[in-house]
Amino acid sequence: MIQRTKVRGLRTEERGTPPIRPLPLLSPQSSVLSPQPSKGFTLIELIVVIIIVVVLMGVFLDRMLYYMEQAEKTAMVEVSNTIQSALVMQYGLILTRGQGSDVPLLARDNPMNWLQKKPRNYAGEFYDPTPLTVESGNWMFDLKTRDLVYVVRNANYFKPGKDGKKWIRFHVVINYEVSRLPSLKNAPATLTGTLFEPVEPYSWF
Repeated sequence: MIQRTKVRGLRTEERGTPPIRPLPLLSPQSSVLSPQPSKGFTLIELIVVIIIVVVLMGVFLDRMLYYMEQAEKTAMVEVSNTIQSALVMQYGLILTRGQGSDVPLLARDNPMNWLQKKPRNYAGEFYDPTPLTVESGNWMFDLKTRDLVYVVRNANYFKPGKDGKKWIRFHVVINYEVSRLPSLKNAPATLTGTLFEPVEPYSWF
């Protein structure tokens, strides 16, 4: 007969239960308890960012000035075209009334007087003015030469005439033409029209 003997007082390891081990102590430099500090801009990276911003601002400013100057030229051309149309109307009225001898007077008149409404940037009449007489971007009439003058404000792409000044002088030109018919070759020249054009050629863009 086999006797069974009860074994008591066995250690935990012998009963098959895993032992409880103490957790290791973490040092103050451990990555678990102390997070890594975030990396900021270095001096070189900051300089590079500043250079890029400056370059972009320079390009933007240059484009903005370019379009502002184009807008100024467009506004100036619109006024000159309006004056040309008004000149044609004045010329037609004179011929309709049979007063052809009054046509040369158009060359001495102030073209702004032909407009129903003067431009806001018309500064008035002056005797022998200079570009500094009025603020740039304005029109004025020269009482000495009888020219209508526009003083350019944005002149980065503007090349003036022979006088080298940053303005454009306009005047009225009366055109005459000699007849091509043999029977009228000795007759005086015939009035053919009027033009409102620059006194000297200039370049703008």
